[in-house]
Amino acid sequence: MIVVAMIFIGLPWVILHYVTKWKTAATITTDDESLLEELYQLAKRLDERMDTVERLVASDNPDFEPARIRHDKAIDNVPLRELEELLAEKKGDHA
Repeated sequence: MIVVAMIFIGLPWVILHYVTKWKTAATITTDDESLLEELYQLAKRLDERMDTVERLVASDNPDFEPARIRHDKAIDNVPLRELEELLAEKKGDHA
Protein backbone atom coordinates (compact mmCIF):
# COMPACT_ATOMS: atom_id res chain seq x y z
CA MET A 1 0.00 0.00 0.00
CA ILE A 2 2.80 2.42 0.87
CA VAL A 3 4.65 1.59 -2.33
CA VAL A 4 1.53 2.25 -4.42
CA ALA A 5 1.01 5.59 -2.67
CA MET A 6 4.63 6.54 -3.26
CA ILE A 7 4.38 5.71 -6.96
CA PHE A 8 1.04 7.43 -7.65
CA ILE A 9 1.30 10.37 -5.24
CA GLY A 10 4.92 10.90 -4.26
CA LEU A 11 6.60 10.52 -7.64
CA PRO A 12 4.27 12.90 -9.55
CA TRP A 13 4.51 15.42 -6.69
CA VAL A 14 8.35 15.40 -6.85
CA ILE A 15 8.33 15.69 -10.65
CA LEU A 16 5.82 18.55 -10.69
CA HIS A 17 7.65 20.31 -7.87
CA TYR A 18 10.92 20.38 -9.79
CA VAL A 19 9.24 21.25 -13.09
CA THR A 20 7.67 24.26 -11.38
CA LYS A 21 11.03 25.28 -9.88
CA TRP A 22 12.69 24.93 -13.28
CA LYS A 23 10.08 27.08 -15.03
CA THR A 24 10.23 29.90 -12.47
CA ALA A 25 14.05 29.94 -12.40
CA ALA A 26 14.31 30.21 -16.19
CA THR A 27 12.41 33.51 -16.48
CA ILE A 28 13.71 37.03 -16.01
CA THR A 29 11.75 39.18 -13.59
CA THR A 30 10.64 42.76 -14.11
CA ASP A 31 13.15 43.81 -11.44
CA ASP A 32 15.89 42.14 -13.47
CA GLU A 33 14.69 43.92 -16.61
CA SER A 34 14.73 47.32 -14.90
CA LEU A 35 18.20 46.64 -13.50
CA LEU A 36 19.46 45.70 -16.96
CA GLU A 37 17.94 48.89 -18.39
CA GLU A 38 19.68 50.98 -15.71
CA LEU A 39 22.99 49.24 -16.37
CA TYR A 40 22.59 49.79 -20.10
CA GLN A 41 21.95 53.52 -19.60
CA LEU A 42 24.94 53.75 -17.26
CA ALA A 43 27.16 52.02 -19.82
CA LYS A 44 26.02 54.46 -22.51
CA ARG A 45 26.87 57.44 -20.27
CA LEU A 46 30.27 55.99 -19.41
CA ASP A 47 30.95 55.39 -23.10
CA GLU A 48 30.15 59.04 -23.86
CA ARG A 49 32.50 60.12 -21.08
CA MET A 50 35.27 57.91 -22.47
CA ASP A 51 34.74 59.48 -25.89
CA THR A 52 35.16 62.91 -24.35
CA VAL A 53 38.34 61.89 -22.50
CA GLU A 54 39.76 60.34 -25.67
CA ARG A 55 38.99 63.49 -27.68
CA LEU A 56 40.75 65.61 -25.05
CA VAL A 57 43.80 63.35 -25.00
CA ALA A 58 43.86 63.21 -28.82
CA SER A 59 43.78 66.99 -29.02
CA ASP A 60 46.85 67.18 -26.76
CA ASN A 61 48.67 64.25 -28.36
CA PRO A 62 48.22 63.71 -32.11
CA ASP A 63 49.84 60.24 -31.90
CA PHE A 64 47.15 58.96 -29.55
CA GLU A 65 45.33 55.86 -30.86
CA PRO A 66 42.40 54.62 -28.72
CA ALA A 67 42.47 50.84 -28.29
CA ARG A 68 38.84 50.37 -27.32
CA ILE A 69 35.64 49.86 -29.28
CA ARG A 70 34.68 52.98 -31.19
CA HIS A 71 31.15 54.29 -31.66
CA ASP A 72 31.88 55.44 -35.21
CA LYS A 73 33.02 52.03 -36.51
CA ALA A 74 30.21 50.02 -38.09
CA ILE A 75 31.53 46.65 -36.89
CA ASP A 76 31.57 47.84 -33.27
CA ASN A 77 27.99 49.11 -33.46
CA VAL A 78 26.33 45.85 -34.56
CA PRO A 79 25.80 44.42 -31.03
CA LEU A 80 24.71 47.83 -29.77
CA ARG A 81 22.11 48.17 -32.54
CA GLU A 82 20.83 44.67 -31.79
CA LEU A 83 20.47 45.55 -28.11
CA GLU A 84 18.68 48.81 -28.89
CA GLU A 85 16.28 46.97 -31.21
CA LEU A 86 15.51 44.43 -28.49
CA LEU A 87 14.88 47.21 -25.98
CA ALA A 88 12.60 49.01 -28.45
CA GLU A 89 10.64 45.80 -29.07
CA LYS A 90 10.35 45.19 -25.33
CA LYS A 91 9.08 48.72 -24.72
CA GLY A 92 6.64 48.30 -27.61
CA ASP A 93 5.26 45.15 -25.96
CA HIS A 94 4.65 46.97 -22.67
CA ALA A 95 3.08 50.07 -24.25
